[in-house]
Amino acid sequence: MNSQVSFTLRGRNPDVLSCIANLSNDEVFTPPELAGRMLDMLAEAWAADHGGADLWSDKTVRFLDPFTKSGIFLREITHRLTEGLAQQIPDLQTRVNHVLTRQVFGIGITRLTSLLARRSVYCSKHANGAHSVVQGFDNEAGHIWFERTEHTWAGGKCTFCGASQAALDRGDALETHAYAFIHTDNIKTRLTELFGEDMQFDVIIGNPPYQLASDGGTRDVPIYQHFVEQAKKLEPRLLTMVIPSRWMAAGLGLSEFRQAMLGDRRIRALVDYPAASDVFPGVEVKAGVCYFLWDANHDDDCTVTTVRGGDVVGPTKRNLGEYDVFVRDSRAMSILRKVVKHGEPSINSILARDKEFGWTSNFDGFHATKRAGDLPLHYIRTMKRGVGYIARSAVNKSAHLIDTWKVLVPKAYNGGDGVPHLVLGKPLIAPAPSVCTQSFLFFYVGSDKAATSLQSYYSTRFFRFLISLRKITQDATHSAYKWVPVQEWNRTWTDDALYEKYGITKEEQAYIESQVREMILASGSDE
Repeated sequence: MNSQVSFTLRGRNPDVLSCIANLSNDEVFTPPELAGRMLDMLAEAWAADHGGADLWSDKTVRFLDPFTKSGIFLREITHRLTEGLAQQIPDLQTRVNHVLTRQVFGIGITRLTSLLARRSVYCSKHANGAHSVVQGFDNEAGHIWFERTEHTWAGGKCTFCGASQAALDRGDALETHAYAFIHTDNIKTRLTELFGEDMQFDVIIGNPPYQLASDGGTRDVPIYQHFVEQAKKLEPRLLTMVIPSRWMAAGLGLSEFRQAMLGDRRIRALVDYPAASDVFPGVEVKAGVCYFLWDANHDDDCTVTTVRGGDVVGPTKRNLGEYDVFVRDSRAMSILRKVVKHGEPSINSILARDKEFGWTSNFDGFHATKRAGDLPLHYIRTMKRGVGYIARSAVNKSAHLIDTWKVLVPKAYNGGDGVPHLVLGKPLIAPAPSVCTQSFLFFYVGSDKAATSLQSYYSTRFFRFLISLRKITQDATHSAYKWVPVQEWNRTWTDDALYEKYGITKEEQAYIESQVREMILASGSDE
């Protein structure tokens, strides 16, 4: 066998797998550079757990990518094992045969990606073909398995992944996106069926599909958590995956997963990219992405590294479960602890809930001109604020809040991934009486002076910095305000006054100001 055929791809410029366009923002190809960093992390953990032993020189270790796309992880693992086992298995062909028939396994997520992965690993879409670099397979798939899997529908949803039947029950001509790894009641038995023997995998690695479209495509359903949970059931020694970072503080249906992750002392390392473009150029994954290392032998705090552009913070040892959500940047922890230590009530005690008056953001049951007895109704449409009018008798929910003074705050604000960030949209004081749609949350107080004081507090960097620790998407939900303490509403609040009250050091002040932009209230726009 020619040693230059399949194991010198790392040296090619460019690497073909760095040039492939992504299928979608839901199924994102992993760049070779990221795969390499994850494999380096695996090797370091293996050495720490095994007295300095080299992972790539162990011919007994089995690797699984249960949702392979380009085959990058399997290819790079094969490359490293082929080099690492050279002394134990001197003949190259014998060595490659051993690595690919006994150590490296994958499951394709679609027929297309299974063919691509086989081409990357075996240098042939047929593992037993004439051009394959491996000898010993009697089937075309080798150890990169794929067969079409169907959803199990009940009540319009898949019982395994929660996919919408209306969106994905669409016949044999299109992909089902029913991923085999998570569409089973017993994953160990299922893998025995796939690979023909009782399989115990030492290392599981990959980049799972992130989400599935729901009915109408208006709310995507996250599914990456199912892959993490399923992988843990296989009881590997090491597990590492690239997943969206939204789980840290938000995400539809991710509360239980978040608490399980934060409470799992086996998570050894976490590397977080608040801007996904730092990892996946040209791909938008809202709230960024991260990869983690789960180590069955680890029972300790986790080392956390945050990477944004060229700025790297950490690794810092952290207790992931210190709070109910994960604070992404370690530099924020000293500030948060100082605030929490005061034990003051949260400002969300005077913050309205989502849809407090019962009207969604697209509510249009109001009129443009005021009639006798009407209330002003504040709304946001196509990113512009407006005021309509509605009868008091039409308010069927939270009528006791009509006659309060309100500081209205936009529920959604994006502003991009860059820092410093505004974090929140600009506030608006609404005199009593007034109401609003779901476009706004609002603080309610008893007077115009209190509203003016609260608005000054909201506009400080300090206030919005505390929000940023829990606000990981464009929506600032009620819970995002949990760590903001109530103040006395008898003064104009400034950052200097708040820094002094909470003992924020000059270094901490500089950090806050590097993360949060000044908010100037003179303009009436949301910006």
